[in-house]
Amino acid sequence: MHTVLEDGEAVCLRTIRPGDEARMREGIAKMSPQSRYLRFFSGARTPPDWVIERLLDADGDRHLAWGAIATDAPGEPAIGAVHVFREEDDPQCAEFSVAILDAWHGRGLGKLLTATILLDAQEEGIEAFHVDTLAENRRAIEFTLSLGGKAQARDGAPDGTTSGWMLDVAGALAVLKEECDPPGIAAVFAAFEG
Repeated sequence: MHTVLEDGEAVCLRTIRPGDEARMREGIAKMSPQSRYLRFFSGARTPPDWVIERLLDADGDRHLAWGAIATDAPGEPAIGAVHVFREEDDPQCAEFSVAILDAWHGRGLGKLLTATILLDAQEEGIEAFHVDTLAENRRAIEFTLSLGGKAQARDGAPDGTTSGWMLDVAGALAVLKEECDPPGIAAVFAAFEG
């Protein structure tokens, strides 16, 4: 689906496919060490192959994944991605993650990708997202809270380096639909709601 960011920049949001490996590796390499650390809990320039394989293995059921492509940029690079992995013991819940290249931060891309995955997840019967963040990732925590996220105790680092959140899919969609910012978010809702 084609839409625009807050500044009018054109982007294409589409499902991630196995053939996107080169784009994904290039995008991750372009993230700053700090952004890679906050997203992958590691600053390594390239995640291990098994991580890339997992991110590319989107089947539309247990793993939903969408990517954003800058359609006006040379080579149409990948500029962001969002994933949910359905929980095996509770298929109505899924683990959520989003990553945006640094040059695209603050332009509404995270909201567009999040709205897209929320709508897709709702169609697939997923009712809630688990969000695990590093405790120092204030932007991710503030974003989760802005969508109605609630703190949740999860298995993780007992030393407090991570924090867990629960996000109600329908509630988060209501917040995003009411806010309708960035302007391109209307195209996302229209694509799913017909």
